[in-house]
Amino acid sequence: MALPKTFEDRMKKLLGEEYDSFVSSYQDKYKTGLRVNRLKLTGKEFEPISPCPVKPIPWTTNGYYYDGKNQPAKHPYYHAGLYYIQEPSAMLPAALLPIEPGDKVLDVCAAPGGKSTELAAKLGGTGLLVSNDISNSRAKALLKNIELFGVRNPVIISEDPANLVKSFTGYFDKILVDAPCSGEGMFRKDPSIMKNWEQYGVDYYNNLQKNIILYAADMLKPGGSMVYSTCTFSPEENEGSIQYLLNNREGFSVEYVERVEGLGSGHPEWIGSEDEQLKNCIRVWPHKVEGEGHFVVLLKKSPEVGTSAYGGYSYKKVKLSEEAVDFLEQLELDFDPNRFELREERLYYLPEGLPNVKGLRILRLGLYLGDMKKNRFEPSQALANALKETDYTNILNIFSCHGDAIKYLKCETLDLSENYRSCTSREEYDTLVAAKKAGVDAMENNAGIILETRKKNPWFLVCVDGFPLGWAKCNKNGMKNKYLAGWRWM
Repeated sequence: MALPKTFEDRMKKLLGEEYDSFVSSYQDKYKTGLRVNRLKLTGKEFEPISPCPVKPIPWTTNGYYYDGKNQPAKHPYYHAGLYYIQEPSAMLPAALLPIEPGDKVLDVCAAPGGKSTELAAKLGGTGLLVSNDISNSRAKALLKNIELFGVRNPVIISEDPANLVKSFTGYFDKILVDAPCSGEGMFRKDPSIMKNWEQYGVDYYNNLQKNIILYAADMLKPGGSMVYSTCTFSPEENEGSIQYLLNNREGFSVEYVERVEGLGSGHPEWIGSEDEQLKNCIRVWPHKVEGEGHFVVLLKKSPEVGTSAYGGYSYKKVKLSEEAVDFLEQLELDFDPNRFELREERLYYLPEGLPNVKGLRILRLGLYLGDMKKNRFEPSQALANALKETDYTNILNIFSCHGDAIKYLKCETLDLSENYRSCTSREEYDTLVAAKKAGVDAMENNAGIILETRKKNPWFLVCVDGFPLGWAKCNKNGMKNKYLAGWRWM
């Protein structure tokens, strides 16, 4: 691979005798990875059902390497939100942020959602996750990934971080800043980034980073934690940005975190600094680990520094239609009646503890439950993905080994005349599903199993091997496919 000469000269100066090992790593193929969605299953539960061979990534508990020749994104499990395709080193920032249940968390530069989905999984449905991206088009891709992963407590915003401060000063317990950068660490994975690097250089991104990190610092609650990360080697964008924060905001410290073998330390001397705490930063080098270049640092804000200045959200009582009430009662979920919101015909369930977000460009506020239309309620794709198989009454379970799973994802009609067996109780259903998974049931030609416990309800939650994919509606002509057309398998 031909690297820019200016880049090579600078890396020779920084790395010295390590440079030859560093540059030879560019002849290796980059590593591919996936991260398991812990909102749906654990890594240990995923390993035996993985659609391809996997090997654990050492700096995560739910990340895995896989051979790039495989295509796990072409398996129904991907469309059930069981995992996210992510570069292995990019899993480190979210893994380091010490999230606790009930935290209010901000991902400042969140698109396309790789880190936000992991932050949501660490919250486990508690607290609040605000995912922001200044680009409206990128924020739409972020929204899809948030909904695909089944996140129940999201707020998706598309704003300049300067505007966020007005609503969120001192609000967040934890913040992730995966800053826009020159992308030097991704040259091997995506050589086209080199053209962008040559066009914009380091200074352009460093100026952006300096603004963003100060806005983030002001939104962090006293005593809160923040992770700053980039995918570049540039000292100006890395140690330099952290030094800029320390010089311009009181009460911040660079925390030491235990690291696995191969992860390097920060270099204050590369920016002419004598601040020893910068050595607590983490550098990921492609010649030392199986991953691309990254820089990650965990910061702590003193409990004695900063103030909180934000208004609360004005929750309004919503009168639900009879059809909406009837449908929601079939979910094994506890709803706070004071947290519903109706915008036009769309019904949402809002997270607890929202601040006043008036004036911000909001793409999603809470979990989109469905459309409350006259005399009927239509559940949303987002709700389907946010459920577990045991959260609902009517289930149509398709086995991944059968072609009907792909047919469903292509929005095609499912023929239920011969391929499915009906059950009238959860116990019977669970027994048959377990038998099918064990391969001992005499129904090898069957595509799946139907659990129908409530005849008057036409809506079925369609699952693949027990993991929700979307909805289908039963009528006299069969089962109508209600998978979201915009997500159709291509």
